[in-house]
Amino acid sequence: MIYFDQAASSFPKPASVSKAVLEAIQEYGANPGRGGHALSRRASSVIKETRSLIANFFGCSDPNHVLFFQNATGALNQAIKGFPLEEGDHIISSSFEHNSVRRPLEELKRINNINISYIGKERPGFFSLEEFEQAITPRTKLITITHGSNVTGTILPIEKISKIAKEFGIKVLVDASQTAGILPIHMKNMNIDMLAFPGHKGLMGPQGTGVLLVEGNINLNPIFHGGTGSFSESPFQPEQWPEKFESGTLNTPGIAGLKAGLEEVIHLGLDEIVSRETFLINHFIDQLSQIDDIQIYKNSNEQGQLGVVSFTLGSIDSNEVAMILDEYYGIAVRAGVHCAPMIHEKLGTLETGAIRVSVGPYNTKEEVDSFIQAMKEIRKGYLG
Repeated sequence: MIYFDQAASSFPKPASVSKAVLEAIQEYGANPGRGGHALSRRASSVIKETRSLIANFFGCSDPNHVLFFQNATGALNQAIKGFPLEEGDHIISSSFEHNSVRRPLEELKRINNINISYIGKERPGFFSLEEFEQAITPRTKLITITHGSNVTGTILPIEKISKIAKEFGIKVLVDASQTAGILPIHMKNMNIDMLAFPGHKGLMGPQGTGVLLVEGNINLNPIFHGGTGSFSESPFQPEQWPEKFESGTLNTPGIAGLKAGLEEVIHLGLDEIVSRETFLINHFIDQLSQIDDIQIYKNSNEQGQLGVVSFTLGSIDSNEVAMILDEYYGIAVRAGVHCAPMIHEKLGTLETGAIRVSVGPYNTKEEVDSFIQAMKEIRKGYLG
């Protein structure tokens, strides 16, 4: 199998990740923070070490502000729904957003009468800083924005957005689902207040892991309540971080695997990862553009291109092409609207969807060439 669905979940995982997960299950599979015995202490130690490693890697001042969830969706929901807002307050987002951002925002709008602006009206695949700045009002309290599009590979100018936000005293939440472990991110230097990402994509960790980092003092309200292994005599959620936001048993094997994945990213180096992915995706785009009837949807900004690109073949349904790639060529891609309907609406692909290819550090040029040959044959079979 040739795997070009890295934007959904990275594969294959480093051997060290599998080893760390298995070790956690077989050697210290106890509840962290739920007992004083040796196995519980060892599980707690691994989680504490992972918090510190993540905080240091992403420039977050306090490791206790590294909060674990089961995925990026959980982290984003905590950041959005837990943010202190009042009726009539305003949030700015973008048309690039995944439903993990859009749906919590729309729920706030429906239930709490919060106003939402989605930037990206000028042209598909393009983000306008001018349009963004013009959207700011005296009631704007939060900007929630993706760092990179999971459809077009567009990289948004997070540092410029955060600089403007800081001038107006607005907090910034960044969805780094497509960029964590690929692009450099330093919360303090980039004026990012909250950062959310999954562990199973660019960080090469297991599924079932997600993280929310909070820089500084934001009075977040927890959206989950329950046992935290501490302050058990109180009927109320503790105020202490990270326990305030981590009710229930943590995914110790997953977090151990996430630590190993991040260590592999550090070992490879972000420069090497982005260089390789840029080379591969540029080769994809160059070769795809030479095939008749292919429409490519890629980055339109000056920020650069992630290792993600989408395309259509004439008016053929994207899911049909993906099925042929899978069943006849052994090539895995993602077809459809990729949980990001706003950008597909602007691209004009909401009905047919698009075929997305996404690369990782272990993909090769030879695999890209095999894909291109397959698309030539599929195109000939359909269109002659």
